[in-house]
Amino acid sequence: MTTLTLEQIRKLPKTDLHVHLDGSLRLATILDLARQDGIELPATTEAGLAAAMHVGENTGSLTEYLKAFDITLRVLQTEAALTRVAYELGEDAAAEGVRYMEVRYSPMLHTRGSLSLTKVVEAVINGLRRAQDDFGIHSNVIICGIRNISPESSLEMAELAVAYKNRGVVGFDLAGAEYDHPAKHHRDAFQLIRNNNINCTIHAGEAYGPESIEQALHVCGAHRIGHGCRLREDGDLLHYITDHRVPLECCPSSNVQTGAVRDLRSHPLKFYQDLGVRVTVNTDNRLITDTTVSKELFIVHTEMDVDWPSLKSILLNGFKSAFLPFHERRAMLRTVAIELEQFEREHNLLPQAEAHAPRLHPTPSTLS
Repeated sequence: MTTLTLEQIRKLPKTDLHVHLDGSLRLATILDLARQDGIELPATTEAGLAAAMHVGENTGSLTEYLKAFDITLRVLQTEAALTRVAYELGEDAAAEGVRYMEVRYSPMLHTRGSLSLTKVVEAVINGLRRAQDDFGIHSNVIICGIRNISPESSLEMAELAVAYKNRGVVGFDLAGAEYDHPAKHHRDAFQLIRNNNINCTIHAGEAYGPESIEQALHVCGAHRIGHGCRLREDGDLLHYITDHRVPLECCPSSNVQTGAVRDLRSHPLKFYQDLGVRVTVNTDNRLITDTTVSKELFIVHTEMDVDWPSLKSILLNGFKSAFLPFHERRAMLRTVAIELEQFEREHNLLPQAEAHAPRLHPTPSTLS
């Protein structure tokens, strides 16, 4: 197997479909915003702040992992802060080859001050649109309900997603502590989402078993599954997701940090990919996990022994799984498929017979 370098992977066109705004700030920005707004932090240096937030460290559980958000949320309570952080996230993602990104967060967590929910949504969309103008990265928003707050608050977030449909919001999610907070309690929010023909994804099978995934699919109507590490425990459900092309938003490094998997070698991503599941690779939280999409793909390639053909399939899966209109998605896929073919030829990654064959347009199966 030809091994690609991290720098080569950085040049590939990519998506990030599972990335949390409040987990993807720059350390320097947290410190700067805290100084501007007089906010107390547990440290006054980047190194100290990284240590306090356990950046890149294994926390052992999702509950412990989520404690870092207590720090990031302190500085994300103004329009200016939200716009800046969204813009910088777009800039950072574009710099490593991300072409399309769906940024998720829960607006209700950003109203400790005087901000209205609509101001929160518009501030983030404004930052992402500015990043698109400056760096060419196409981004949209997924609004989150929070499992461990209340079903009523999730319904309010769903109403907000409906209000901003076709105005920068493309989906709805259920995030937060998974154990003891089943998705079925939030079914009213998802009923509203489905009634308005809005896409939805749900964190499931990360800190709880396949029953959580089953609820996400069959009670709430999820179109994608966030993480899905424990899907392999239920063969029937695994084949259902494979047969129905339900994408998995895999975040390998994050899954190790939260204890969802023991280590990268025991992560089920390669097993899923080999079986034919529509696997995508994402960051989850760029800061807290200390990662990028390129790093995650490099880890998948080098530590999970995922070869180039499978890696290429994963890249295409990201674009296939985007919450975009079909024809827009297809046009993006066509462009990316041509770029990947060119990359293959330049780096001698094609099988010998194909390497000397005339260049063809991407096949319908590649684009579907």
